[in-house]
Amino acid sequence: MRVLVVDDHPMWRDGVARDLAEAGFAVVGTAGDGVQALRVVAATRPQVVLLDLNLPGLSGAELIARMRRPSLRVLVLSASGERRDVLDAVTAGATGYLVKSARLEELVAAVRATAAGEAVFTPGLAGLVLGEYRKLAAGPAPDTPRLTARETEVLRLVAKGLTYPQIAERLVLSPRTVQNHVHNTLTKLQLRNKAQLVRYALEEGIE
Repeated sequence: MRVLVVDDHPMWRDGVARDLAEAGFAVVGTAGDGVQALRVVAATRPQVVLLDLNLPGLSGAELIARMRRPSLRVLVLSASGERRDVLDAVTAGATGYLVKSARLEELVAAVRATAAGEAVFTPGLAGLVLGEYRKLAAGPAPDTPRLTARETEVLRLVAKGLTYPQIAERLVLSPRTVQNHVHNTLTKLQLRNKAQLVRYALEEGIE
């Protein structure tokens, strides 16, 4: 799995790159700012970009938007857990968001999940953003596709960052049934993956 690490702090950047390499990832490069990151992405074509939001030059959200392509996933690793930062990152196209206090095993699991298109959040962050969207939401759009109560419940848990097995355990279902609910929801909403599903949940204030 090809990973690019982008952070403006050299010691942190090099340490994370070393940890990921030791965990078995192919770290194809590192970058200290947005312009450099774009060059390295073009040259190395990573599958996952591990990105700090606070960068010189291009903002993290702008960089995410400019890197956006079907073959690339972005996992934000930031010191900030503020609602606005999380919201801006997800809106720009980030697949997941972790704070830098995450343990190494959490980071490794998150990178693997991100590569697979899984939406990964530090526990609590998705809930904060969903709560903010609920306050801002003026009401559901009249043409919003109708989801069943179970599909809505599964969507709510997906948006909170739970895995299929965790959702299955929570709702006393099989993982296969959970996958079926997610597939049906994706079809109804005309979405392609779980990252888009999470963004939909954020926009609709589903929590």
